Amino acid sequence: MELGRLEYLQALVTEFQATDSTEAKEQVLANLANFAYDPKNYEYLRQLQVLDLFLDMLTEDNETLVEFAIGGLCNLCLDKTNKDYILEANGVEPIINCLSSPNEETVVSAVTTLMFLTTPQSRQQTTALPVVECMLRFSLSANRRLSNLASVFLEDYCTPPQVEEARNLSKHTAVGIPLPKD
Repeated sequence: MELGRLEYLQALVTEFQATDSTEAKEQVLANLANFAYDPKNYEYLRQLQVLDLFLDMLTEDNETLVEFAIGGLCNLCLDKTNKDYILEANGVEPIINCLSSPNEETVVSAVTTLMFLTTPQSRQQTTALPVVECMLRFSLSANRRLSNLASVFLEDYCTPPQVEEARNLSKHTAVGIPLPKD
């Protein structure tokens, strides 16, 4: 049974790499992101370099591929080995860039992923001033899901001085990361 799981995941990765069909790539990446939810698959997904695949897809122009890639990373990063890998692979910056996506699911997964990736060592990067400013804006969103998640981020992952500094900076600028479309 376990060998079959690895072979199936390998077939998905091979299909993703071999196909020229955007629709097929989206479907395969969605499947891989779903398999990333099960801790039984973590070792196989590492072995097949799916974390790198997800990280690479974060910079694609296709919003659907980005959505599934950040969803897959979000599913994987609760595992310490996967979290460490993402942090060491400089994955925080492309994840932060997902905060400016017009796709609500991408933004929610990016915020959640940043929460999961926050450690004493990574906190400076995951709660950098532009991220805190962005979370302040999201906390004011009419979208309850996004505003609640951003509020949790601000309360649980940021220090009061960080939030205050971001509030003071936000008062002086009208430019920011756009809110995702509902």
